[in-house]
Amino acid sequence: MDLPAHQFLDNLGIRYRRLEFSGETDKGAANVAQVLGFEEGQMVKTLVFRTGLGELALVMVGGDRHVISGQLKRALGSRNISLAQPDSVLEATGYAIGSIPPFHWQPPGFRSLLDSALTEYPELGVGAGVWGNEIIITPNDLISASGAEVFNLTRRES
Repeated sequence: MDLPAHQFLDNLGIRYRRLEFSGETDKGAANVAQVLGFEEGQMVKTLVFRTGLGELALVMVGGDRHVISGQLKRALGSRNISLAQPDSVLEATGYAIGSIPPFHWQPPGFRSLLDSALTEYPELGVGAGVWGNEIIITPNDLISASGAEVFNLTRRES
């Protein structure tokens, strides 16, 4: 199946691999990692947050990690942040929560942030837009394709 996310990467000349898994697989990065033979941290969760000013931002973190609120607030420059509601996510991205690709749908100026811990893996898995389809891509190519800014979003600062 050729999806818009695949076409976008092809048009940019970015190398990636397509992997598929059963659409019956339970949702979640841990389950995808297990069926595809990766570490949970390599499977990227794509989360959409809303700032106090109403700006939406895509936030990418490993499947085994949780965003630290204070670090995300600093990165976004907003004291008020919250996960966007599912209807807002669908309206902004064109995708339902669960397999949002991290590229191709963002309008100009839409912010995308990537947790720095993801750069430590040789490959990452991202949703292709349809559950059961995964894109395997290097961190640098993901940053390039998504226009992401890299921040420490998941590790406590010492």
